[in-house]
Amino acid sequence: MTSLKVGGVPEHFNYPWYTSLKNKEYSKQNINLRWQDYPGGTGAMCKALRNGEVDIAIVLTEGIIKDIANGNPSKIVQTFVKTPLIWGIHVGAKSSFKTIKDLEHATIAISRFGSGSHLMAIVNAHNQGWDIAKLKFKVIGTLQGGIDALTNGEADYFMWEHFTTKPLVDNGTFRRIDDCPTPWPCFVIAVRNEVLENNFNEVKKVLDIINAETKDFKEVKNIDKTLSNRYEQQIEDIQQWLKITEWNDGEPITKNLITSIQNKMIQFNVIEEKKNSSSFIKNMYI
Repeated sequence: MTSLKVGGVPEHFNYPWYTSLKNKEYSKQNINLRWQDYPGGTGAMCKALRNGEVDIAIVLTEGIIKDIANGNPSKIVQTFVKTPLIWGIHVGAKSSFKTIKDLEHATIAISRFGSGSHLMAIVNAHNQGWDIAKLKFKVIGTLQGGIDALTNGEADYFMWEHFTTKPLVDNGTFRRIDDCPTPWPCFVIAVRNEVLENNFNEVKKVLDIINAETKDFKEVKNIDKTLSNRYEQQIEDIQQWLKITEWNDGEPITKNLITSIQNKMIQFNVIEEKKNSSSFIKNMYI
């Protein structure tokens, strides 16, 4: 039996991995797939891919493109969620900041440099016409670190996925000033090069299983109630999230998509130079 480790954020986007593991779909294909939660997000998973602590990771598109460009020995094998991610822009409940314009010179809480919360803060700043070189960051590690930093005044605002943080807005921990959607499909599946070389067929089987799981995911009976209970969210929020979220069920990632994303990332000053788009991807369906 082949052992593979897969990592992702402990959020509703990844529930199809939970159900396919629970149903022992991978064991039936002689694959021992083990799931690892990464509350620290994409930056933590990029580090885990580099260190060989995880073989497959469900990561934010912008984060893994930046990290592969910086030498991460991994490839993107497909898009996982093909719709944008909606990033909420949050301040502490008692903050004096009222609008996005108020935040131009404020300190931004980020999970780590190279993470989605870091890169999307740059995208938002670019959208607002701010000087990106003057942005001030405070590294806080996890969502809980963001809560602490905004509560005790170490940072002024924090960007995290809209629906994951909605309960914190509802209970008065955060106040959401606005949203900032990603200008690209939000999650991709990345695999270490060594694993692709040694276990190509097993990785392909894993992708076939998860793609079959996501294809009919929205039609699963009472999925809104299940997700609402598991992730402690209001059912109407989950229903809204399901409405605007589309998984990719196996369509290969293209060089044109990577080129388009790189062009935007250069425009946003997230990466300095464009690299050969084929160096970022591995086509599993040749």
